[in-house]
Parts: sequence; structure tokens; C-alpha cells
Amino acid sequence: MSVPAPEPAYARPAPVRRPTKAARTGASPFDSAETALSRTRRARRMARELAVIHPDARCELDFTNAFELLVATVLSAQTTDKMVNKVTPTLFAKYPDAVALAGADREELETILKPTGFFRAKANSVLGLSQALVERFDGEVPGRMADLVTLPGVGRKTANVVLGNAFGVPGLTVDTHFGRLVRRFGWTAEEDPVKVEAEIAALIPKKEWTDFSHRVIFHGRRVCHAKKAACGACGLAQWCPSFGIGPVDPEVALKLVKSPAASDTE
Repeated sequence: MSVPAPEPAYARPAPVRRPTKAARTGASPFDSAETALSRTRRARRMARELAVIHPDARCELDFTNAFELLVATVLSAQTTDKMVNKVTPTLFAKYPDAVALAGADREELETILKPTGFFRAKANSVLGLSQALVERFDGEVPGRMADLVTLPGVGRKTANVVLGNAFGVPGLTVDTHFGRLVRRFGWTAEEDPVKVEAEIAALIPKKEWTDFSHRVIFHGRRVCHAKKAACGACGLAQWCPSFGIGPVDPEVALKLVKSPAASDTE
């Protein structure tokens, strides 16, 4: 009888140290005096550790093809991946491709999408992008950034999700979690997602962009939470200029770390 593989242990006891200046004073963790070479080396060391901490990192939206991933990603705005995954089986059973969704009855579509929130706006987006796919791309999802961002409701974040996970084209997914963490890591001080993407692209090798994005997002959902980061149980603590913004006591911090099963994939 096979034995189930153990769940990944996202917690790593942090080395004993005092909270950083940024954590104590609320100053920016971005150090303008840090050289580009030093920042790159630190970022890549942290990226390697993220690969160890989150070996199971992946896209948490369920999909079987590029069209399903595109629609699911658009629907994931302002809701959880978990909620989208509850809705999409019904959605794609009724509308399996762009042609079918482009001709959907709006009222029926809105009823299916209602649990995801902002369902009228989302109905507009998925109807519009489906119609655009039919009219301009023969019903197929294009595999180029320049084409994807012309679709209604599709920006660079959504395009990078689709390119990286459906086409194997490396991309950085700058969502809320990603932006929050790379700023906490002191890798960038930028707030604009496009500028964040450009600065992180200069730090991390291109071939790693997609998997790296998954790992950062996993870390943000499970360890480095927006309101209370699990600093004392974080494997990145020794390189992180934001160490101490959350509890540094390992026992306290450990209780904040979410397991794969318990994680509410926001």
C-alpha cells in the first residue's frame, strides 16, 4: 500500500535576530544604497530558498486549456481562486469555448458568475473577450502578450498568467501578493505593477519567472500575510529587510502559517 506524500512544511524557524529598522520604524525596506549586484545576489538567494519552501507552488486556478485559464483569471479579480474553481465547472460545461461563450445569454451567464462578485462587470468582460477571440483570432487564445492585452478585461497580469501556464512563455504575475512581497523584500520601491514587473525581471532569470511567481504568491498566501506576517517561521528571514513586521517568536509565528489544505487561496 502506498503511503501518501507528506504535505510541504512551509514554516522554517527564523534565526534569532532583532526586528529590522524598517520593521521598527515603518521606514521603507528598499535600501537605495544597496548596489544592483548585491540586490540581485540577495534576490536570487531568496528565490532559491522559496523553491525549497514551496516545492508544490503552481497556478491554483483549475483549467484544461488556454481559454479556460484566460476566463478563470479574469473572473479571479476581487475573489478567491477557490471560489472561481467552484464556478468554472458549471460555466465551461455550458460554454466550453469562445464561440459558445460569445453567444451566451447574459442573464444565464450572470447567474452562474454571481458567486464571484462584480458579476455584471465580469459578464461584460468574458462576453467581450470571447467575442473578440471569435472575431479576431478564430476563437483561439493568442500566444502573444501584444495580442492578449487587446482583449477586454485582460491586462499584463492576466496575460502573463496565461502565457506562463498555458503556453510555457515565461512571465511575472504581479498580483497583490507579488507586489506586496517584493516590496517587503526590498527588491523594489515601485507601486505600479508594470514598473514592478520590469524591476523584478532584472533580478530573476527569465526561465524562472513563471515558477518564481507561483512561489512568491504561495508565500504571500501562506506565510507572509498582508496583516500579520509569520516572520518567526519564515525561511527568508535572514535576508529580509522587513523581518519583524509580524511576530518573531517561532511558536507564535508558526500558528499563522497556513497549510495547503487550510489555505484560502485569495
